[in-house]
Parts: sequence; structure tokens; C-alpha cells
Amino acid sequence: MRLTLAKSDGTYDALNDYMRSAREQLACSAAAVCMLQHGKIVHEWYAGEHDFSGEGRPVGPDSQFHLASVRKTYLGFAISLAIEEGRIGSVDDAVTIYLSDLDAELLRHTTLRHLLTHTHGLKGGGGHTRMFPPGTDWSYNNSGVNLLTRIVENVFGCPLAELMRERVFGPLGFAATGWRKERSEQLLWTDETYAGERGDEANLFASARELAYWGQLHLSLGEAGGRQLFPPSVFQRATAVSSPASLPETLPRNGFFWWVQDRPRAISELGDRLPASSYQSLGLYGCAVLVIPEGNIVAVRMLNQLGGNPPGYDYLDDIRNFGNKVWDCARKAELMR
Repeated sequence: MRLTLAKSDGTYDALNDYMRSAREQLACSAAAVCMLQHGKIVHEWYAGEHDFSGEGRPVGPDSQFHLASVRKTYLGFAISLAIEEGRIGSVDDAVTIYLSDLDAELLRHTTLRHLLTHTHGLKGGGGHTRMFPPGTDWSYNNSGVNLLTRIVENVFGCPLAELMRERVFGPLGFAATGWRKERSEQLLWTDETYAGERGDEANLFASARELAYWGQLHLSLGEAGGRQLFPPSVFQRATAVSSPASLPETLPRNGFFWWVQDRPRAISELGDRLPASSYQSLGLYGCAVLVIPEGNIVAVRMLNQLGGNPPGYDYLDDIRNFGNKVWDCARKAELMR
């Protein structure tokens, strides 16, 4: 079964077709797209069911997908908010200022900037090892995420999930976004086990609409419903290139966990046709949120890929093509107005 909320003039057919193909190629039971322009939903499309039984609940606007690494953007916001409120002095502060139980020698010269941009060079869970000196290379892993999550709890005095509920989800009326420990009929569950709902695990779920509105909050620089909920600088800081200037030119540029388009790069999740200053986040199961300030666009795609990648599949090509399709459809829509 499928619920489709889409324009009938064919404006977004190429995007829908691309998502149909991605769903089939990645063996997903479900897919969704939500696209905003100038703060309003201009396109919404849903396909499939919550599970692989063939008799599952149809996907719709209230369906909550597992965001996986997209959750890092919520953590990046929390760090930026902490800087804004003086709880953190600077993005260039040493990590050991805020976490005194770490190996000071190993963490020498490692800053919050390095953690936020995957340039910290750390690897490991309970104990860390060093892969490269901080700021000299780039490696995507969750060591920096885990440390920053601890820092957020230390400086705010509450877990990340509680902070987000009180400062963001509640004021915005987000009922379909949150860290989930237990199954419910709204969730596209991934058969994983979680210890809690504090925000220190990868169990953040959201609907396509609310993930799009999360992107819109960044695009509007903290304004929602005619109210300025946060200072614009919180979002400007989080979505600007923050990678160390000395980083080799071939490596990606990140904001506070966002991938940011300064120019097309070999290792980038952003389509080569997307304008500069576009930014995006992608999660393991295929969910992504893309923000294109030049077009006043936010686009979300949702998937629930549980198996491995098929032969010949390149995830960078996939997510770049998604962004390019969004941009092409948006330009087509402008021409048809």
C-alpha cells in the first residue's frame, strides 16, 4: 500500500522515481520524501510499509524512521547553543577542559573543533587510541560524538535528550521526534536493543515532516511560527565550515557534523550541482536532511535499509544524486510558476 501526497503536474516525478529505485535497490520496506520551500511543504511522498512482512502498517506522515547518524546534527546544535550561552568558551577549547577523566597526554591539542569535524584522530570506546595527530586528517567515527555527548550533559546539567525536549521539541510541538527505547506502531523499528532514552545512543527517530522542520529551523536561523526561538548565530555557527584550515584540500569540510558545500570535493555527500553553502546529514539506514539556502529549500528522504549494500552500489553516488535531483526539481518548479 502507498500513500502519495504529490503534485500532479510532474514537477517532482524525477525525485519520486529516484526514491522508488533507491528503495528497490537497497531492499527497503519503506521510503518517504518531504520537501519544503520558503517554509512550506511543496512536495510529500510516501511508499511502502513499516516492516518486511508484506502486511505491515502503511507508511505515512506520522511514521517515524530511525535517523542513525543524522542525530549528530542535534548534538551539534547543543554544542553551538552551549557556546552561545557561555557554557563553553570556544570551539577551540581543549576537550580536557570539559572532561577531566581523559588521558591528558593522548588528548593533547585535541579541541572541540576536531571532535565536531571528524578530524580528532581518535578511535575506540572505553579507551581511546590515536590514528593521526588532531587536525591533520579526517576519519568518520563516533569517538568524537560520544565525548561531545558527555560534554553536553556536563555543561547543561542534563542529558542531550532532555535538553532537546525542553528547548526544541516541546516549543516546536515535535511529537514525532525523540530517542525511543521501546517499539510502537509509529516506529520503523530496526531490531536493535537500547538501554535508555537519554540521547547517548543511536536511537533517535523522527517523521519526515519533523526532520524537514528541523532543517527549516536551521535555514530560518532559529525563527519558527513568527518567533525567534534562538539567536541566529547558533545556526550560523553550526552550519558554517568549521574544519581546520590546514586540512588537506581533498578531504571533506564539515560544520558541527553537517557536511558543508564549499566546493565539490572527491569525498563529499553533497551533489556537484548544489550551490555553495548547502549542507546535509546522512544516516546509516538511508535517511538524510538537505538544506539549500540559495533556493530556500529543505529536502528530506527517509529509508529503512537493514541489509548490506548490493554489489556495485556507491553510497556517495546515491546521496549526491538525491541532492542533485532535489535541486533540479526545485529549479523546474520555479520555471513552471
